[in-house]
Amino acid sequence: MHQSNDNKVIPMTSVSSGKLREVRQDIAYYTDQIVNVIFIGTPEHWVLIDAGMPNGGDEIRLAAEDRFGPNSKPAAIILTHGHFDHVGGIVYLVEHWNVPVYAHSQEFPYLTGALSYPEPDQTVEGGLLAKISSLYPNEPVNIKPVLKPLPQDGTVPELPGWESSHVPGHSPGQIALFRPSDRTLISADAIITVKQDSMYRVLIQKKEVCGPPVYLTTDWQAAWNSVKRLYALNPGLLVPGHGTAMEGKELSEGLKTLVEDFEEVAIPDYGKFVKNSDKKNS
Repeated sequence: MHQSNDNKVIPMTSVSSGKLREVRQDIAYYTDQIVNVIFIGTPEHWVLIDAGMPNGGDEIRLAAEDRFGPNSKPAAIILTHGHFDHVGGIVYLVEHWNVPVYAHSQEFPYLTGALSYPEPDQTVEGGLLAKISSLYPNEPVNIKPVLKPLPQDGTVPELPGWESSHVPGHSPGQIALFRPSDRTLISADAIITVKQDSMYRVLIQKKEVCGPPVYLTTDWQAAWNSVKRLYALNPGLLVPGHGTAMEGKELSEGLKTLVEDFEEVAIPDYGKFVKNSDKKNS
């Protein structure tokens, strides 16, 4: 196993970095610089969702011990997708904990060293973080020895009561997780709550319901369809891959606007992954 060949620390942060926040009795999220990793469960049995920024593994391990106690380890790690800011500590964590990793089968090429993601689009309409996106790692990690496919029936290993949904667009095999009993949605990067291309908004974590990060989203029609699918779940609590958790009226109104005005508020006016058909209502 190995991290990507271009794995490197990215010098960006936010006011939320280093914070562990509980949103349900059995759910908390920790912000590693600008991305969230999520802990689901209790000290007796828990699962980690995603693996943070490059070289973030030890920080995530310590956050897990703060949450669950010394030497605690998850039953499994579930990856929502394989972009650099969601797998940055995966090899360290797997080697430390010796646990299986689950992901959607369409994400496997980027998690077994077989295929690199397209390079981030620094020409896309957006702020400073979009303009410097060529600095971000895009080569694959290789965790093939521990990698397992998520079941096709939507059940989630080690998380009874949760369902997985395939939400492509930002990446081919991106998934979201939903718990119907309390309508909690872990949305990965399909829906986030900070405008991820703006350095200032990321730094201060300005809360707003947004579509996926523009510089890494390669299929905007699929991204829009994924947002519609998640909106139809009527989530009561949203825990995103980037930004602050959101619930209640603020969430429902924000999601409604995002779905109805996706063309205007989410799809950039230009960029190498933007097609003319993406800027038309479907």
